[in-house]
Amino acid sequence: MYREKVNAWIDAHRQDYIDMLTRWVRIPSIKSEAEKDAPFGPELRRMLDTAAQDIRAFGFPVRVFDGYAMDATLGAPEAEPVAVLGHLDVVPVGDGWTRSPFGAESENGRIYGRGTSDDKGPSIAALFAMKALAECAVPLRRSVRLILGCDEESGWEDMTWYAAHTQMPEIGFSPDAGFPIINTEKGMLHAKLRAPFTTGGVEVKEFHNGERMNVIPGEANMTLGGGEATAEKIRAFAARTGLEYDITTDGTDVRVTARGIPGHAAHPEGKRNAIGMLLLLLRDLGVQGPLRTLADAVGCEYDGASLGIKCRDELTGPLTCNMGILWIENGSITFTLDCRCPVDADFEKMKASILAHLPGFTPVSVEVKAPHHVPAESDLVRSLLAAYHEETGLPAHPQSTGGGTYAKVLKQGVAFGASFPDDPDLAHQADEYVSVDQMLIAAKIYANALLRLCAE
Repeated sequence: MYREKVNAWIDAHRQDYIDMLTRWVRIPSIKSEAEKDAPFGPELRRMLDTAAQDIRAFGFPVRVFDGYAMDATLGAPEAEPVAVLGHLDVVPVGDGWTRSPFGAESENGRIYGRGTSDDKGPSIAALFAMKALAECAVPLRRSVRLILGCDEESGWEDMTWYAAHTQMPEIGFSPDAGFPIINTEKGMLHAKLRAPFTTGGVEVKEFHNGERMNVIPGEANMTLGGGEATAEKIRAFAARTGLEYDITTDGTDVRVTARGIPGHAAHPEGKRNAIGMLLLLLRDLGVQGPLRTLADAVGCEYDGASLGIKCRDELTGPLTCNMGILWIENGSITFTLDCRCPVDADFEKMKASILAHLPGFTPVSVEVKAPHHVPAESDLVRSLLAAYHEETGLPAHPQSTGGGTYAKVLKQGVAFGASFPDDPDLAHQADEYVSVDQMLIAAKIYANALLRLCAE
């Protein structure tokens, strides 16, 4: 009864969707130093306030939680809520862009910019689904609560704060992954380790790469001594291996840039870690000490084999491992590991194996996030799959991922869109974009799902 009206409303408000997404993308909402009333920095506070203003203009009551997160509700406040959890923060820009990262440039039905697909575009699609239900006066037995956080790409302090200051819903979805549905998320092991800086004869003058542990760096730089003799060795290594390095020298120092393939730590297949490329090069040049240890134990591997943690299970597939940061400063080498782990992984054994294969390194921090699974036969999963199939006609089946979404903060939470099965992996990459047509389809899928879960 309501589906056709809801979908017609979404189609009629295409330009409104474009305008809102453009406005949000043009705010560079990267986490920075905390300020008063801005725990994740002033740009994220500006993003949060902009989103709150836009959503209030849609007629929804909005609550802002001290700069950490916000929510908006459709339906009776006392009704059981179905949560839709998105995020407003974005990862740093990184390298390789051919467009302005925060320009929200429009071309051929696409909008380009950091955060378009992860996660501003999908969050706005969910908001428009809510607005369509409201405009079409759909009677609801459950309420819909849109929750937008500001720290998803880092430590999830936003969700901790939110849960401490209001009751977290028990059921819902996060529009922060892919369709048809992801009902199983791998566990995570995030580690930062440190060792004294020694090189055993190779003169490493500068090495400071990476900004986030969950990003596969596509470019990494270092400065070495040794002048032209070192440059020649690097050229020879590149020729032998087929790896790409840019080399410049002033006769004394050698500046080396590794050209890898960037991506998200959860999906390393087909990518190449530029930090690992520099480590392999240093090993060939004869480096010793901690850098040699890292070259041997990690290098460009993404399966954890040389750390002794390679494993897989039938439900979630193989473990993946990413070195997102490696800094040499103040006489120390500091690096991070982001491991996405099968449901049955033994985290204590993994931690012990990592330390055993990295002699000389001591842990600065180790954080573990448990895996998450919602049964395929649950009403939530069946309802969302039915909505996806009805709106697209495509096969609908549950999947697992190495990505981590806000779905984990719910007792019954899944990741649901907004990328489609044949879409390229754009999260955390250069020239990130969304197709407006696809985002409107996603909005219709979300509206269909909310009709199934919430309508009387």
